[in-house]
Amino acid sequence: MPQLNLNMTAQFKSDLAKYMKHRGLKTKSEAVRMALHELVTLLSSAKKSDFGGWLGAGLKTGLRKDRQFKSEDDLWRTG
Repeated sequence: MPQLNLNMTAQFKSDLAKYMKHRGLKTKSEAVRMALHELVTLLSSAKKSDFGGWLGAGLKTGLRKDRQFKSEDDLWRTG
């Protein structure tokens, strides 16, 4: 199974803990999977399903300022 790594802000951690308690979930990975599934279901059931809302939903936490790579091209360079 592919792996997804997330950098969590303090606010995201707090929101995730509330979500876990509300849903009775024991692990963060289970909570993230369920929340993402709910978001996809909600967005795909909308009359206009262009999934552009995913970007907006993901950017609500903001971008990291201390990026490991300066650009996507740097990500693929070796050596």
